Amino acid sequence: MKKRTLVIVLLLALVALMPSFAQAPKKVAVIIKATDSDFWQYVLVGATNYAKENPGKVSVTTYGPPSEADIDKQVSILEDVVNSKPDAIVIASTSSDATVPAIERAVKMGIPVITIDNKVNTKAVLSHLATNNTKGGALAADMLIARLKELKKPLTGKVALISAMAGVQVLTDRDVGFSEQLKKVAPNLKVLPTRYIDNDIMKALAAAEDLLTANPDLVGFFADNNHSGDGVARAIGERKLGDKIAAVAFDSDPEEVQSLKDGILYALVLQDPYGMGYKGVQSALDAIAKKALPAYVDTGATAVTKANMNDAKIKGLLDPMTLKK
Repeated sequence: MKKRTLVIVLLLALVALMPSFAQAPKKVAVIIKATDSDFWQYVLVGATNYAKENPGKVSVTTYGPPSEADIDKQVSILEDVVNSKPDAIVIASTSSDATVPAIERAVKMGIPVITIDNKVNTKAVLSHLATNNTKGGALAADMLIARLKELKKPLTGKVALISAMAGVQVLTDRDVGFSEQLKKVAPNLKVLPTRYIDNDIMKALAAAEDLLTANPDLVGFFADNNHSGDGVARAIGERKLGDKIAAVAFDSDPEEVQSLKDGILYALVLQDPYGMGYKGVQSALDAIAKKALPAYVDTGATAVTKANMNDAKIKGLLDPMTLKK
């Protein structure tokens, strides 16, 4: 009788445990803007690290077009992902409008969508995780002014603004934040018309060289992402102007970091791409569980110079690959 009772107890215990054994990890699709950029690879490190830390909880699959210029390709990828019916989607949409129909279709199908980096023009998204890019642009202006003062240059002359792409809201916000802050703190500095380079490093190099040649009174550059920053740094480095031109760029990749070490770029304004990926997947799981989510999460911006680039808390922002598991 005792043996039979023990068997029944064990069977009941197994039945109680069966739901946890049967529950498969939630499937989260993470779509980035481009696979050719270290910045977006850093986002994927954060997303996949979350999955590695929670293997029974979530499975992450990653996608992205080769370049940020491939907006149609990103839309096609998103449509295919929606058709595959994941449990949730995390997307850094290059366009604020082109991905809206597919995002709204996903939500109607019961697939929650979290956006990172660039905001899209729909209320269907449950939560948006991003840098306050207007503040980030203003921070870049402050760093450029700091460099001009360090070089003992008067706050007059021209400043070049090289942007990765036209019509991308996060870049527009950075550029506006930069220009408006310069007007406030150094009204005698003139920001030249923005040069757009289709997120192409060689086009950024050519634009920077052209600006340097055409404007002898050019005193500074602002490059609003890592590819534009790489091109600007090459132009300044080739002409050995690191101690004459104030140059500030957004984001980081190995070439930008080396340019910072070499004194070619004075400062980088860093976002937290790792955090966007990591927290994006976490938010996706919360959305699947029907938890309340904030409409917007500011993931922060940090100014990095040669003076603080070796600080422990900065290293992981400069090179999130060091955090890869």
